[in-house]
Amino acid sequence: MENLITLLVGAVALMAGSVLGYHARQKVAKRDYEAIETKVQNRMNAAREKSRKMVERAREKAESLLEEARSEAEEKSEKLRKKEKFLLRRENNIDKKIADFEEKERNFEERVKKLQKVKKRIEELREEADQELKRISELSKEEAEEEIMKRIEKEMEADILEKIRKLEEQGKERYERKAKEILATVIQKYSHSQAQDLTTTNVSLPDDDIKGRIIGKEGRNIKTLEKLTGVEVVVDDTPETVLISSFDPIRRQIAKTALEKLIFDGRIQPARIEEMVEKAEEEVSDQIKKAGEQAVYDTGIVELDPKIIRLLGRLYYRSSYGQNVLLHSREVSYLAEALAAEIGADQFVCKKAGLLHDIGKALDHKVEGSHVDIGIRVLEKFGVRQEVIDAMKSHHEDYEYETIESVIVQTADAISGARPGARKDTLENYLKRLKELEEVASAFSGVKKVYAVQAGREVRVFVKPDEINDLEAKKLSKDIANKIEKELNYPGEIKVNVIREKRVIEYAK
Repeated sequence: MENLITLLVGAVALMAGSVLGYHARQKVAKRDYEAIETKVQNRMNAAREKSRKMVERAREKAESLLEEARSEAEEKSEKLRKKEKFLLRRENNIDKKIADFEEKERNFEERVKKLQKVKKRIEELREEADQELKRISELSKEEAEEEIMKRIEKEMEADILEKIRKLEEQGKERYERKAKEILATVIQKYSHSQAQDLTTTNVSLPDDDIKGRIIGKEGRNIKTLEKLTGVEVVVDDTPETVLISSFDPIRRQIAKTALEKLIFDGRIQPARIEEMVEKAEEEVSDQIKKAGEQAVYDTGIVELDPKIIRLLGRLYYRSSYGQNVLLHSREVSYLAEALAAEIGADQFVCKKAGLLHDIGKALDHKVEGSHVDIGIRVLEKFGVRQEVIDAMKSHHEDYEYETIESVIVQTADAISGARPGARKDTLENYLKRLKELEEVASAFSGVKKVYAVQAGREVRVFVKPDEINDLEAKKLSKDIANKIEKELNYPGEIKVNVIREKRVIEYAK
């Protein structure tokens, strides 16, 4: 029993010793592993540092070698460039010397050829002289005298022509002096003041309080007036004055007349504005007729068709380079009559052709063609005499002068338009640009009226509501803007404002 216990104790002690020995060995092995790992890590770090330093030194050495190579290459390149420039200069000098030599050689050859021609010509002249002497020796006295006279005439031919030229110049100077005297006399006989046509009209107000009524609530009154007349109404700080702006004199006159009527009536609201604009249009139409009748009466020209007289009246509201066309036509009529009287031409034909020479300008915004061609068609339609048409159609040299009267009308037109202060190119160009702007927008279908306002910075397009819906109106504005961009030249930008208004009216009976 004791042996068994001893054996068991020994077995337990052996097992405990084995376990303790195992743990002791594990601790020792772990400590040795960590020490070895630390040494390996230190050696690896030392190796990395050494490798880094070696790479640094290698990089620095490589950069140094690269810099030396670069400097050496640039130095060699610079030497090559200098040698290239030197060789190029030498080559250019050699080319220039070769070209000079070739030029001298050509000149020398040309001189040799000229000398050969001169030599040949001298021999020919010598032979001709020998033959001429032989011929003269065989002539009689009369034949010799005739030969001498021919030679003298030939030698003096240049002097004779020079004398004739001087006589022609003296005659031309006398004719020019006489023509200037005639023109001076004619201009003195007719003296008429001429004011530049402007693009604005002032309307006087009884007081400044009425400006608010003209504008209306939320601006509806002034917008209605601008829409119906196609003008721009400017209400600013100017005391007791409203400014009406438009390049079309007829529109300005209609707007002015309507506004004056509204101010006098005192009732300013959209419906009343429409009524007054209609009355103003009728009044301006009567004024156009009276202006034509007055022009015919002042010039003493009768037997004109009433429609021609009305077209003449429209010229009162038409300008050319800032010059009123009707006043210009009357002036041309007087001047042409006076010129005809001075030189003995048909005074009545000149006077009538002068008055009617720009009649086409009353329709050139509606009918295609130049105002001269339009005027010819109008006069032929209403049975005006052919000699009057022939006299007026050449005033811009579009047609040849067929009669002395046509030259007189052209001269009178030039005198009226060319005198100082009569015309102004910048205004005509401005008006032309605005008309082109309106014509571009009017070319689209469904457009009822077009007004260019704000000095051409805005174009207002009124469409027919039965033909154009809201979506089509939006597309139309874009199409008009694109066409303006393609076809017209203009500064800045242009606002295209398409307006569609639908009105339904019914009456209670």
